[in-house]
Amino acid sequence: MANLKITLMHGLVNSKPVQRDTVRTLGLHRIGATVVRDDSPANRGLVHAVRHLVTVEEVD
Repeated sequence: MANLKITLMHGLVNSKPVQRDTVRTLGLHRIGATVVRDDSPANRGLVHAVRHLVTVEEVD
């Protein structure tokens, strides 16, 4: 099963509280932080909500 490598690229200073919560749910805490998550519809939805703040790569 594929995984997603998610990296936080922008700060959260002027973002909405819902977007901040979504980034924290993904496990990201600072700019440049990277996590590897399962490629599931739930994680895809979280990434889609903050797509302007993160970059995503598929890894095996």
